[in-house]
Amino acid sequence: MVFGGVCPSVTSIIAESLQGWNLVQLSFAATTPVLADKKKYPYFFRTVPSDNAVNPAILKLLKHYRWKRVGTLTQDVQRFSEVRNDLTGVLYGEDIEISDTESFSNDPCTSVKKLKGNDVRIILGQFDQNMAAKVFCCAYEENMFGSKYQWIIPGWYEPAWWEQVHTEANSSRCFRKNLLAAMEGYIGVDFEPLSSKQIKTISGKTPQQYEREYNNKRSGVGPSKFHGYAYDGIWVIAKTLQRAMETLHASNRHQRIQDFNYTDHTLGRIILNAMNETNFFGVTGQVVFRNGERMGTIKFTQFQDRREVKVGEYNAVADTLEIINDTIRFQGSEPPKDKTIILEQLRKISLPLYSILSALTILGMIMASAFLFFNIKNRNQKLIKMSSPYMNNLIILGGMLSYASIFLFGLDGSFVSEKTFETLCTVRTWILTVGYTTAFGAMFAKTWRVHAIFKNVKMKKKIIKDQKLLVIVGGMLLIDLCILICWQAVDPLRRTVERYSMEPDPAGRDISIRPLLEHCENTHMTIWLGIVYAYKGLLMLFGCFLAWETRNVSIPALNDSKYIGMSVYNVGIMCIIGAAVSFLTRDQPNVQFCIVALVIIFCSTITLCLVFVPKLITLRTNPDAATQNRRFQFTQNQKKEDSKTSTSVTSVNQASTSRLEGLQSENHRLRMKITELDKDLEEVTMQLQDTPEKTTYIKQNHYQELNDILSLGNFTESTDGGKAILKNHLDQNPQLQWNTTEPSRTCKEPIEDINSPEHIQRRLSLQLPILHHAYLPSIGGVDASCVSPCVSPTASPRHRHVPPSFRVMVSGL
Repeated sequence: MVFGGVCPSVTSIIAESLQGWNLVQLSFAATTPVLADKKKYPYFFRTVPSDNAVNPAILKLLKHYRWKRVGTLTQDVQRFSEVRNDLTGVLYGEDIEISDTESFSNDPCTSVKKLKGNDVRIILGQFDQNMAAKVFCCAYEENMFGSKYQWIIPGWYEPAWWEQVHTEANSSRCFRKNLLAAMEGYIGVDFEPLSSKQIKTISGKTPQQYEREYNNKRSGVGPSKFHGYAYDGIWVIAKTLQRAMETLHASNRHQRIQDFNYTDHTLGRIILNAMNETNFFGVTGQVVFRNGERMGTIKFTQFQDRREVKVGEYNAVADTLEIINDTIRFQGSEPPKDKTIILEQLRKISLPLYSILSALTILGMIMASAFLFFNIKNRNQKLIKMSSPYMNNLIILGGMLSYASIFLFGLDGSFVSEKTFETLCTVRTWILTVGYTTAFGAMFAKTWRVHAIFKNVKMKKKIIKDQKLLVIVGGMLLIDLCILICWQAVDPLRRTVERYSMEPDPAGRDISIRPLLEHCENTHMTIWLGIVYAYKGLLMLFGCFLAWETRNVSIPALNDSKYIGMSVYNVGIMCIIGAAVSFLTRDQPNVQFCIVALVIIFCSTITLCLVFVPKLITLRTNPDAATQNRRFQFTQNQKKEDSKTSTSVTSVNQASTSRLEGLQSENHRLRMKITELDKDLEEVTMQLQDTPEKTTYIKQNHYQELNDILSLGNFTESTDGGKAILKNHLDQNPQLQWNTTEPSRTCKEPIEDINSPEHIQRRLSLQLPILHHAYLPSIGGVDASCVSPCVSPTASPRHRHVPPSFRVMVSGL
């Protein structure tokens, strides 16, 4: 036999040629995987495991830690490429994925970056120690070290190899501390030089005894890691020759081992078979060949605190892996994951937050219910009547619908199923939209009624019943329903799941969180929202217009313009801010829900409070304050006429017929003038009653002028007062005398002489006071049903009770 061969190039040539010489070769140091080709090298054996022998050990290690996804990084050298190709065959079919295979010649940084880009956590490297320094420097730059990564590289580097390549590493701007930080925790794989078992070998010595004897005899010569395999190789040769001799002796062919020659293929075959049957325990472990390859022991070492520590070994014969207890140390609390564990986590609304906002919503609904009770209980109070109680009920209903939508906005996938969530998308949109329109539609409708009455230029009595206002609100809701129905029919809301970029685990685990967020969306979401916002915006502008137009109505029970303006302002600002912030925080469901809920609560609460709190305060403190300021007394007939309409319409019509806005100051001025005219009227009445016999004849044209003076139209339209008109008239007609008429004329012409002084005296004594007192109720004076309008103490008793036929009713200005 031929014993030896170290360099792969020399050993391969010898092994290929020995078949022609009928010789078996045994090597103790050639580890190149090329020599494992038994078709090309059928007579080659080696006591040292080949470089490919580490691949079954690596497979066992991967299975032990349940790593099912790896990547390879290989130097472009045949030796390393062959190991990688064999590893690919070993891992194939073992449910272990090689997710990326990278190779490099001089600069490994590009390959390292690609491995990181493909999320490779377990890296199987094949490169020499010089390239190992560059690889770990690149790993440090890419942050591919620590608790999330595990490097597995060859373990046959020289001791303290990193110290030897320190200078070269610094040239690449990788300092020693950076290199050591990236190297920390790597696992090296190599064959075991000597067995660790304290068992006597075939030589009668234990591996430990052999190692001591070897160290004693080498006397200063540097150790070689192949010395144990060379020692076992000699024993292999001896055992092979012994078995060959036994075989020859048993064959009865009378042939000796000494008879061997290069052409005796029979004896050569006997020696080859004896070599394959080798099986004994040597200093390197169990010596067994399988297809010429040594089934040895593979050791695992780990770089810990600047030194390599043995952490386990693999027995190829028994195919077992032994991890030494508590020796292997990972950078994290557990072994690294073979890939980034992506935990898809649905971002849900916090239960405490939902509970707090739900409690606030319930308080708001209780407040709305209290306002509803207050409105119904006091519906017969004049203050509540004039504020349209039915419309107030609709405002409360709209507010409660808006409150109810908050409960639905807080229900997500953590509370309901996907199908239920999709249904809630539609339901909550409908409830909020209808509630908004109901509340503000009712508020604007009753404001429109005040606007329509007080802007009535023709001053005609105008009756607008609550039924008409309900129709207006119903029309607004009908528009909403048309939009919502078209939305649902054409492009309904669907549940969509948005996936966000991965985030580190807050608990520090080696996993990444991929947040998922549920949304209610459809294909043309922007268009539909634009339509809804445009309609609501027009509704708000309409409310602002009505509030501006009715700002001068000074009856508190009717004038809500100030509160409407405040409501529109608050709702508009809060909706704009809420929509913007909600859009910007769509990836944070807690923040988004909190903003939406608070906006709805604030808008609904402030609207209800602005509508009802002033009424409640007024009703508690001074119930008549809202109507006393411009209250006008009406006659019984007018009250009976107005009582036929609804309560709220009657109040509004009373205010309209009094012309609150235009005639208040004029009314006050006329009252002052009436006081002055009372005296003049009394003087005229006294004169007419005291001098009946001196009354002269008044011509027909003079009487017509006097009637014009006393007419209500001239009286009310005069700017200088009735007194001045009467005096001017008397001054301009000095010739007017109260001529005496004989009684005989009166008796003779009772019908023709209707303008006789006696008739004129009687008519004036009755008509002037009656006209005076009949006019007073229409401008706030005494009631027309009072006692005799005659104010003179000397008035005739027969004139003190005016017959009903003489009572004058002025229904209104």
